[in-house]
Amino acid sequence: MIQVEGISKNFGMVTAVSKVSFEIAKGEVVGFLGPNGAGKTTMMRILTGYMPADEGTAKVAGHDVFEESMRVRESLGYLPENAPLYLDMRVDGFLDYVASIRGIKGQKKADAIKKMIAVCGLGGVIKKQIGELSKGYKQRVGLAQAMIHNPDILVLDEPTSGLDPNQIREIRALMKELGREKTVILSTHILPEVEATCGRVIIIDKGRVVADGTIEAVTKKSRGGNVHVIMVRGDKDRIESGLKTIPDVVSFQAVGQEGSLWRYEIVGREGVHLGEQIFRMAADSGISLAELRREKTSLESVFQQMTEGEKE
Repeated sequence: MIQVEGISKNFGMVTAVSKVSFEIAKGEVVGFLGPNGAGKTTMMRILTGYMPADEGTAKVAGHDVFEESMRVRESLGYLPENAPLYLDMRVDGFLDYVASIRGIKGQKKADAIKKMIAVCGLGGVIKKQIGELSKGYKQRVGLAQAMIHNPDILVLDEPTSGLDPNQIREIRALMKELGREKTVILSTHILPEVEATCGRVIIIDKGRVVADGTIEAVTKKSRGGNVHVIMVRGDKDRIESGLKTIPDVVSFQAVGQEGSLWRYEIVGREGVHLGEQIFRMAADSGISLAELRREKTSLESVFQQMTEGEKE
């Protein structure tokens, strides 16, 4: 559904996006992540026809973003972070207007509006002026305008911003349901939301893609995907000398101390559980092992590792 190859965009002397390439298939729900200034928003604006790229090619639903911009816009729904709303219009009037400019007429228009009212939970505010709504309800109206023409592709920038926990759960469920038949690109800073909603992530930093794959694959790749945490009592030099004798230990570091106990994070060779080797080392070295656990690498830690350093 989406094919991006070698896209670059410069603003004067600043490179916002540099030779970015990826593909997204129909039915994928993809988290598009990056710190502020990484080029994430620029890439989304290029895909939606908001701005041109300096080089590279991009196709959406088989249409060239630069040569067939109007066909691309017909194929997707876009919700930017600040929802594009007319605050002086009533909700029903606004949805009628958006449906009209999307070319929906007659009974199809009435059906589309009715569906969006139900899907986005707007029944209680349909006659209210948009400017009087809470931020959460404004976000719902923004979602409705993005989906009213039943697009094949949805590009959502912070779609749950301002929503309460119940509304967030509803929107997450909606995105999962939409992902069964549509392509969804979700940009958000709420990483647990990505873990709950997306089957795949693309992480961009300083204008370049630094990770692309399923959440499981990306977290495994980070730090070898095999981290053990131990709490040990003993001489620090002896502890570290002992850890160096374990063949499958890639690296380790002391990350804290609680009284006489040292806390270490140990990165092991991929696919190897270090538990037995650590127990044996502790016994041989006369070290008291108070705690041992294998730590699951979180998407948040992966994001930090892959985007650390000075940001543009």
